[in-house]
Amino acid sequence: MSAGESLYHRLGGKEQISNVVDEFYERVLADDTVAHFFEDVDMAAQRAHQTQFLSAVAGGPVEYDGEDMREAHEGMGIEPQHFAAIATHLEAALREFDVPDGDIEAIMSEVAALEDDVLCR
Repeated sequence: MSAGESLYHRLGGKEQISNVVDEFYERVLADDTVAHFFEDVDMAAQRAHQTQFLSAVAGGPVEYDGEDMREAHEGMGIEPQHFAAIATHLEAALREFDVPDGDIEAIMSEVAALEDDVLCR
């Protein structure tokens, strides 16, 4: 891998990011503290959106065209402990695919920056 290689490419591109997203949602849906947020969600569309989002965050050749984070989470009643649980599952999914610590930190930093919008505060 070259030093100038984007995080997107280091993660393995869209296919590998999609695999991470699948692992992430397996963990989320198995967690009773957060699974209820996804009861009426089209999970195929949700996985596609999350893959697109993570690809964009990682600097891939992808433009995220999903809803604004605040609008997407408005009225869901997401609390800080829910956000933390979701973040924990994302980090675990990244570790499952042996993503290096520095790259995990970069992604988790981007996710942490969205907390206020996701919590609608």
